[in-house]
Amino acid sequence: MLRWLLRRTVSRFERQWNYDAGYLREIIDASPRAAWRFSSAALLGRYRRDVPIDAWFAAGITAVRSEDCGPCVQLGTAMAERGGVRPEVLRAILKDDVAAMPDDVALAWRFTKATLAHDPAADDYRAVILERWGPRAVVSLAFAIAAARIYPTVKYALGHGKTCTRVVVGGAPVAMDRELTSKAWGLTSRPSHASRSV
Repeated sequence: MLRWLLRRTVSRFERQWNYDAGYLREIIDASPRAAWRFSSAALLGRYRRDVPIDAWFAAGITAVRSEDCGPCVQLGTAMAERGGVRPEVLRAILKDDVAAMPDDVALAWRFTKATLAHDPAADDYRAVILERWGPRAVVSLAFAIAAARIYPTVKYALGHGKTCTRVVVGGAPVAMDRELTSKAWGLTSRPSHASRSV
């Protein structure tokens, strides 16, 4: 019964988002209990408190880009678009165009990049986030980063991560550079703990 329910849920998700979730079926076939446990990652990724939705999605999309070259990035982008993030903001996130990002989005993007790189600058960005939005926002962004990385990591481990696809925003493909340096990411300059600007 659990296997049937899980497969039905996956099929509905695939139709809703035009996404191939074959790796989830593989998990279900191997162990419905494992699939049920894995579904809790979605709950982790849904936690959002006190942080603007654009910034929250920026963290998730930026994190998933570090692990995936298309399908999961497209899924996160589609969810952000449906959640109300403007196409021009999504394009800026996907192209790592900090100058085109709103200030809140740039802060979340820089924090995510620094966190993923284990760059000490993350401490300074975290301080700005705490000052601007509070501790629940930091938790929200941390969860968004962690949850976004779970799915492509599991996909690659199961042998489903080999297909790259173009990411589309507002009906048009976005050209992304996957070989970005930390300099291009804007991590070379660190904000002061007291600064609100990024």
